[in-house]
Amino acid sequence: MTMNSTEAASSATTSCGAPSAAVALFRSLGDPARLAILRRLAEGEARVTDLVACVGLAQSTVSAHLACLRDCGLITSRPQGRATLHSLAHPELLDLLASAEQLLAATGEAVDLCPTYGTTPAAEESAR
Repeated sequence: MTMNSTEAASSATTSCGAPSAAVALFRSLGDPARLAILRRLAEGEARVTDLVACVGLAQSTVSAHLACLRDCGLITSRPQGRATLHSLAHPELLDLLASAEQLLAATGEAVDLCPTYGTTPAAEESAR
């Protein structure tokens, strides 16, 4: 039995069996700037200038992050006059973020102290 390219893409998994789409989703959420943008958009629609002020990055950088989030289907954009308003595309994202906060509260400092992905000085040194 052969699979067409659509079937192959939808059933694609990583070597350990994790769905590739889930890996891509969590990678998109793993960037601090994109996560900050999503947290701001959880409060309501925002223009690029609003997001620049919130995250403190250059307009071009914020726009690039917005393009990534839009390509992932996590946000939508709509024109309003000369500006563009950005918003969350799926309210389920708020549930995911809330669940992540609960999980982080339950694990205490374990995730932050993780030698691979944590924010301890040792993790920062090994990342260099």
